[in-house]
Amino acid sequence: MVGALALLGAALIAGLTLVWVQEGRWRSPLYCISAPGTLWNGLAPLPPAFEPRCPPSQSYRREVRAGQSRVEQYRVAGWQPRAVADLLRSAGYVLIEDELRGADHYSAFLGSTVPAELHYTAVRDGDDTLITVSGP
Repeated sequence: MVGALALLGAALIAGLTLVWVQEGRWRSPLYCISAPGTLWNGLAPLPPAFEPRCPPSQSYRREVRAGQSRVEQYRVAGWQPRAVADLLRSAGYVLIEDELRGADHYSAFLGSTVPAELHYTAVRDGDDTLITVSGP
C-alpha cells in the first residue's frame, strides 16, 4: 500500500512538473520560439548573429498558443532586410513577391505554393534590423 502511494505521488509530481514546464513557455518572452537555436521551428540552424524575439502583443501570444498562427522575430545588427529571407529560400521556400517600402521597410511573401505560406517583414530598428516571419 505504501509503495503504491509513493508511486502515485511520484507520478503526480512528474505530471505537475510537466504541466509547469509547458506552461512556462507561454509566460516566457520567447513564447513563440518552439525550437530554440533554429529558424522557423527547426527548418534551419539559427546563425549566432540573430537574436530571437517574440512580439510582446497579448493577441499574438493567444493566437500562437491556440495554434491559430505562428510567428518568430529576430534582431540582427545593421540593415540586413533579406537576411532571414535568404535562409528561408535556402531551406526551400520560394520568393513569391517582395517590395521595399522606403529605405527602412522590406516585405515579402514566401512559400512552396500560391497563395504564400509566409509573410516576412524587416524594419529598421535603430541601427539594427527587426525581422518578423509569420504564417499559419
